[in-house]
Amino acid sequence: MGHSVSAAPDADGVGEPGPHRKALPALALAALGVVYVDIGTSPLYTLSTVFAPGNGLPLNAFNIVGIVSLIFWSLMVVVSLKYVVLILRANNHGEGGIMALLALAASSVATRPRLRRALLIVGVMGAALFFGDSVITSAISVLSAVEGLGVAAPGLKTYVIPVTLAALIALFVMQKHGTSGIGAVFGPVMVAWFVVVGIAGLVNIAAAPVILVALNPLQGLGFCLHHRWLAFVALGAVVLSLTGAEALYADMGHFGKRPIRATWFGIVFPSLVLNYLGQGALLLVNPGALSNPFYRLFPQWAIFPMIVLATISTVIASQAVISGTYSMTKQAMQLSFLPRMNVVHTSEQEIGRSTCPALTGHCSPP
Repeated sequence: MGHSVSAAPDADGVGEPGPHRKALPALALAALGVVYVDIGTSPLYTLSTVFAPGNGLPLNAFNIVGIVSLIFWSLMVVVSLKYVVLILRANNHGEGGIMALLALAASSVATRPRLRRALLIVGVMGAALFFGDSVITSAISVLSAVEGLGVAAPGLKTYVIPVTLAALIALFVMQKHGTSGIGAVFGPVMVAWFVVVGIAGLVNIAAAPVILVALNPLQGLGFCLHHRWLAFVALGAVVLSLTGAEALYADMGHFGKRPIRATWFGIVFPSLVLNYLGQGALLLVNPGALSNPFYRLFPQWAIFPMIVLATISTVIASQAVISGTYSMTKQAMQLSFLPRMNVVHTSEQEIGRSTCPALTGHCSPP
């Protein structure tokens, strides 16, 4: 398992091992290649799922603006406010994730055994849900990108499953190199991904700037009040735009909170917002693009290059939950929720990247 934690104390947090100032750009780039790729590739399927015929939501201007508004404010409230601003403050000796939060909460009610027991049950259930997400995310995210082959050339549909399997096998083979090496390779790729999807969204917004009214929270509220139960069903698809948000907190022990915050507000959040607004603008102008609103953002000549970039990015996206699962597994062992196992790190320079028998504190070079 690979973990990446710097040893310098963080100036704005007590007990958090944050990055040295000079290491912040490098850690931010590595974090971009590990932490945000799952949520960063959600535009591939979110809007097409919301308006899927089985959900019963008509495709019209009112619904498009309402859904885009809900997506924007979900990203703003759940990710920006809840995770990036607030929850990243709750570190357990620099580690994040639901197990770290569980340990903090349980210690605060140590004198109240019933409440402590209830918190433990809720925390374990949350961890189980995260493990379940880790099992299915890789297959779904990679498959969603590779299916773009069928959009560009229907004759290539038979290659979707073999290409997906090859990509997933390559991903798991790379795990032995740890998150440091993987992040260094994936970071530049994800910079290209976010820049491209952001620009594509911006170009389409220019064609239908009326979509910008979706930034008004009253649009989302009006959608919910108008549709009621159908809006509740639609929210089940809107949350697809938040997939991988837990990785922000779970991977805090890998990179520290400063690089995670810098990359979110610096590139990830703006790019996602522009792309979702762009998809909404495209659907306002051309409702027929619902078959695949993400790929329809691009001109015909760019679809094949985007399929390649999307496939690479969704392979990388799987790394977010994988690395988060590594952190959670280690924490679960320390809390005695899992049996003791050897934790193999991949660097002798950093506390999280060396080869150490689990919990012994004696490290040897890899």
